[in-house]
Amino acid sequence: METSNAPQVPASVPVMTIERFAELTGLTPDTVRGQLQQGNLPLIKVGRRRLVNVAMLTAECMNAEDWA
Repeated sequence: METSNAPQVPASVPVMTIERFAELTGLTPDTVRGQLQQGNLPLIKVGRRRLVNVAMLTAECMNAEDWA
């Protein structure tokens, strides 16, 4: 049986660091930061940290495609 090298993301992850999101999507951290600043990715601030709100991104994508 073949093993996949694709990154695995648990469905229960509500937020993710910019670096981890960049790693999983194949984007650079600077690109992810730019998309966050432009409002193209949902952001949540926890203290001084800025995190990608994966739960909100998933919900927005599902609503846009009428999957929900």
